[in-house]
Amino acid sequence: MDSTDANELLKVMRTIDDRIVHELNTTVPTASFAGKIDASQTCKQLYESLMAAHVSRDRVIKNCIAQTSAVVKSLREEREKNLDDLTLLKRLRKEQTKLKWMQSELNVEEVVNDRSWKVFNERCRVHFKPPKNE
Repeated sequence: MDSTDANELLKVMRTIDDRIVHELNTTVPTASFAGKIDASQTCKQLYESLMAAHVSRDRVIKNCIAQTSAVVKSLREEREKNLDDLTLLKRLRKEQTKLKWMQSELNVEEVVNDRSWKVFNERCRVHFKPPKNE
């Protein structure tokens, strides 16, 4: 997967986090409407969706990092044998850049997740208590 594909995939996978405020506003009632909707069930479903999204994105990013690291390692080994090969050097630099980008995506992911959990907890803490082991 090249970095453009990975970037697009992460963008799609982050939709739930991008829309969490809207989702909570439309599904979790304010105090005045609390009797009309089962907020605990809604919060539980949103919690499960967020957990699944975060786990799958983390897995995708870490898999990309592992694959790209292996390519970088291989290219470095080739480069040591062919110091004059500029094409090889360009490929190595490109893969190293991709690796750095993927590693930075882990930091982005942490920020996105923290923001989503903060918003989730503000609206759902009264209605739903997540399991302790997660």
